[in-house]
Amino acid sequence: MEIDLSDDQRAIHDSVSQICAQFGDDYWTACEEDARFPEEFYRLMADQGWLGITMPEDVGGANLGVTEAAIMMHAVATGGGGQSAASALHINLFGPHAIVVHGTAEQKQRFLRPLVEGREKACFGVTEPDAGLDTTSIKTFAKRVDGGYVVNGRKMWTSTGQEADRILLLTRTTAKEDCKRPTDGMTLFYTRLDRSKIEVRRIKKLGRNAVDSNAVFIEDLFIPDEDRIGDEGRGFTYLLDSLNPERILVGIEAVGVGRDALRRAANYARERVVFGRPIGQNQGIQHPLAEAWTQLEAAYWMCMRAAFLYDAGKSCGAEANAAKFLAGRAAFDATTKAVLTHGGMGYAREYQVERLFRESILPRIAPVTEQLILSFIAERVLDLPKSY
Repeated sequence: MEIDLSDDQRAIHDSVSQICAQFGDDYWTACEEDARFPEEFYRLMADQGWLGITMPEDVGGANLGVTEAAIMMHAVATGGGGQSAASALHINLFGPHAIVVHGTAEQKQRFLRPLVEGREKACFGVTEPDAGLDTTSIKTFAKRVDGGYVVNGRKMWTSTGQEADRILLLTRTTAKEDCKRPTDGMTLFYTRLDRSKIEVRRIKKLGRNAVDSNAVFIEDLFIPDEDRIGDEGRGFTYLLDSLNPERILVGIEAVGVGRDALRRAANYARERVVFGRPIGQNQGIQHPLAEAWTQLEAAYWMCMRAAFLYDAGKSCGAEANAAKFLAGRAAFDATTKAVLTHGGMGYAREYQVERLFRESILPRIAPVTEQLILSFIAERVLDLPKSY
């Protein structure tokens, strides 16, 4: 058994890294401080064909696996842009998966080709303020009318809503109390983000400010039948198709952020001289950074293991969740140590590690908490009673 990347996979990493190298620290600092979407980076990635890495060939994609997408997103997150770079592209890789699997041939051409070409952007409307991670308790409701549905409700933490042309929207079409199972009665749509019916209100937040997060308010939005994905009432099941890839990609993006911070810390430790010697000569600096490397390396290969299992059509729920858990913690630890290595300058924006530190808390929180991951593994792997 060989645990390594193939030549083609290395070529993906190298090609994406070359694109990222064109966007330096000044670019990402400006995007962060101005809360501006990295349009130039997004456009170049689209023009080079990377937005369709997991999409079918008949819509202009490369039809590669989650493994290749993970390699690409690791290169993106490692390349200096951190979560802002990764999140600008992220939804193209996992968000439309329900359309790929359950959409009609007409929907795939109409919806996926503009995403692959970068002509349209999408956002993801699932989380709600009163439901949180309990997705079965969402209240956004789609009422049946002639020719389609009328939707009312709210969504929370909808990324890229300020930029998006369309929204992948999970609604209830049957009240939870009227369903045999809590997961029944939810329907998935992919439709125009009609700003005359949808208010998108930006949330001020700790980090990753180049990519907006939003509270979304939907009032009497009409969605035509042709924008419904799959059968009515089966939306939650369709959504599950994208959860494991999402965890894998979030995990490996976190590893990328951590590795970028670790690289910056090691460079600083080699150059910074105190008491007549580089601080990197001191084991008090060396050992924390070396430990961070070991944790990031372990998290990286757990992500790749999970991606391999997914692409092979094998069960990977535990591995995908474990990858996200380990990577989130490893990134947070690495960025923290990077700030501490820089001392007072770690608190300054000039050295970028404070930006990466602020971003590193995100994969510990989203898209699923560490506590739910541990509960999942306890129940599904260790065969312990369900705790929630």
